[in-house]
Amino acid sequence: MSLYNQYGQFNGSILVAEHGKVIFKKGYGQANMEWNIPNQTDTKFRLGSISKQFTAFLIVKLAEEGKIKLDVPITTYLSDYPKATGDKITIHHLLTHTSGIPNYTSVPKFLEEKSKEPYTPQEFIKTFENLPLEFTPGEKFRYSNSGYFLLGYLIEKITQKTYEQYLQETILTPLKMANTGYDHNEIILKKRAAGYEKQGKKLINSSYIDMSIPYAAGSLYSTVEDLYLWDQALYTNKLLSAASMDSLFKPYISFGDESYGYGWFIDELLNSDKSKLKIVEHGGGINGFNTLISRVPADKNLVVLLNNTGGTVLGEMNTAIRAILYNQPYNQAKKSMALELSEVFNTKGLTAGIDSYKKLKADSTYRIKEGEINNAGYQLLQSGKTKEAIEMFKINVETFPKVGNVYDSLGEAYLKDGNTKLAIENYTKSVTLDPSNESGKKVLEEISKK
Repeated sequence: MSLYNQYGQFNGSILVAEHGKVIFKKGYGQANMEWNIPNQTDTKFRLGSISKQFTAFLIVKLAEEGKIKLDVPITTYLSDYPKATGDKITIHHLLTHTSGIPNYTSVPKFLEEKSKEPYTPQEFIKTFENLPLEFTPGEKFRYSNSGYFLLGYLIEKITQKTYEQYLQETILTPLKMANTGYDHNEIILKKRAAGYEKQGKKLINSSYIDMSIPYAAGSLYSTVEDLYLWDQALYTNKLLSAASMDSLFKPYISFGDESYGYGWFIDELLNSDKSKLKIVEHGGGINGFNTLISRVPADKNLVVLLNNTGGTVLGEMNTAIRAILYNQPYNQAKKSMALELSEVFNTKGLTAGIDSYKKLKADSTYRIKEGEINNAGYQLLQSGKTKEAIEMFKINVETFPKVGNVYDSLGEAYLKDGNTKLAIENYTKSVTLDPSNESGKKVLEEISKK
């Protein structure tokens, strides 16, 4: 973890528990860079989508008490929701991301136009409730913050309390999670980490988001120590019966090698003795923060990683830590090719960037991550460095030739550069490799009309 910190890839807090006992916890880097205040194990971080497991827990609690049914249409409880779609969507669909409701954070210009304004839950639901469904409810998994936003509103309608109040009295107070809560921009909160984003190697203050927007899909803050208390409570029946607790971690819908339960991703890992280990985990990302909680229930092993410098490779860190716990080989941290190259492309230009790539490609202390290269490419694209962005995306195409998304990004850059022929070529390749790429198909349709 010190190496990840040294390489500019981890700035936050970590806690590792083995067989239910904390064996490692530490803060790295700074909670506030303006004042050089270090991250500690009681530093409060915004959680992003780790919040969803709390929302799912509250819904299952209401179901256990007989206050709601999970298999009935949402219009049973939300009479003001459009019946055309609401009659087809159950609460189970919302919990498992199988509702077909478009994800509001993926709506074009969401960040610029909606994320900074305060909304009541009822007002914000109006912004997506009439959008056509992306598929028949229950048909497939597609991650949707909209579904979890609706679950928060549902909790309010049923309990006649705010989501925040019900969360506090049902989970946080009984578990003595005194350093966890619903984050509010205006409240002075002791030991809250500031959020930062990377621009190449440079760090900037993250952009503002009004916390009424992530709501029940992502508005909580916590500490690694409080998330350990939460993890431990999930092994007990203090707050939920055994059957209800089990329902959170069932693989309801599968996609690729993973499944989704209620607010948790579920995966299996082969142990060294060829036995299968069930892993339940969830990540989160919100302006300036990147988070992960990963549990191996059979062994009561836990990894919590909370980072306050935007997106980073927490999954990679978690995989290595888990390998250490199970006495398996693991990979050490490597320097980020994307960070290095974006710095060169930004400050020294196109030719220097291409030359730098040729040198770094042969250096085994660097690694190429698809997501990092993609983000770096988009940062260049947004700052008007289109030719540099094309070269960055081409690195991904060269390294990951079987991944549809890398061609989609390159196609977008060529389109912005006015090269329609190469844009069509790359979008076509993307859609061929990934037939679910609806936005790519739409772009191809629009280009062919011109």
